[in-house]
Amino acid sequence: MTLIPLGILAASGAGGIIVSVAGYFAGGSGTSTVDKFAFPADTRTTLGTGLSSGNVGMGNMSNPNVAGYVSGGDSGSTLTTVDKFAFPADTKSTLGTGLSSAVYYPAGMQNWQTAGYTMGGLNSSETAMTTVNKFAFPGESRTTLGIGLSNARGLFTGLSNSGVAGYAAAGYDGGGRLTSVEKFAFPSDSRSILATGISVATDHVAGTSNSGVAGYVAGGSTGTFTAIVEKFAFPSDTRTTLGTGLSSARRICRGMSDYNVAGYIGGGKAGSNVTTVDKFAFPSDTRTTLGTGLSSAREVGAGFENSGTV
Repeated sequence: MTLIPLGILAASGAGGIIVSVAGYFAGGSGTSTVDKFAFPADTRTTLGTGLSSGNVGMGNMSNPNVAGYVSGGDSGSTLTTVDKFAFPADTKSTLGTGLSSAVYYPAGMQNWQTAGYTMGGLNSSETAMTTVNKFAFPGESRTTLGIGLSNARGLFTGLSNSGVAGYAAAGYDGGGRLTSVEKFAFPSDSRSILATGISVATDHVAGTSNSGVAGYVAGGSTGTFTAIVEKFAFPSDTRTTLGTGLSSARRICRGMSDYNVAGYIGGGKAGSNVTTVDKFAFPSDTRTTLGTGLSSAREVGAGFENSGTV
């Protein structure tokens, strides 16, 4: 029997079984490529239609069973673009309303089938931002939260405990790397700051979430590349560090997840760009490395997933 996290049940209004279909790693290092990993086999294909431009430094959101979104980034200039990939066909469109301002290296989070968020990022002058854009599902109308991030940040990651809260973790504020983790409670979007942040100031981090159970902050740069993976248990937000981190120290990797089954950290730079995809099985957090990695070595731009209930 598959157990359903309470947060997901509350948000979806359904008592069904979690079914994850696929995870996606999109763009990075100037490529528009979107790689798709079908669950549970983890077989990789590459979408016939990629991003609307070769891109780096995007954010990500997911509306389970409906669509995945890739937001902002840089493609020679900083972008407001939000590309949408409709499930299950993976057809791509571009939202008529993009971000409220052009940013790269924002982070994303989502409230199960209710809204997706693109947070922070760096503008074209490399100034870190506090803005949080919210896209209401299913209409994708955009608002900007009256209360944004408490600390301007880019090069960070978002975590999602869907139906309960979203998080903004680590990153860079223009003056230095950060340890802080901010929490937005759903549905009010009220913001607090966790008493315990990550253990060492880090930017260029990746994140993955096991909704209802825990969120993970992986890799990045502390001045040198790191393989550390830190885990925040929901709902207490207590932090531990996994005994086994990434298979190599690297930054600018990205995460996606197979809900209740595994989290994946893909690509990044470890001296040079890599194709590596590390898989952390839930709930044991044991790590394996996929035999088939990304279709090309790159600092991955965004990761998202298609998960829902039946």
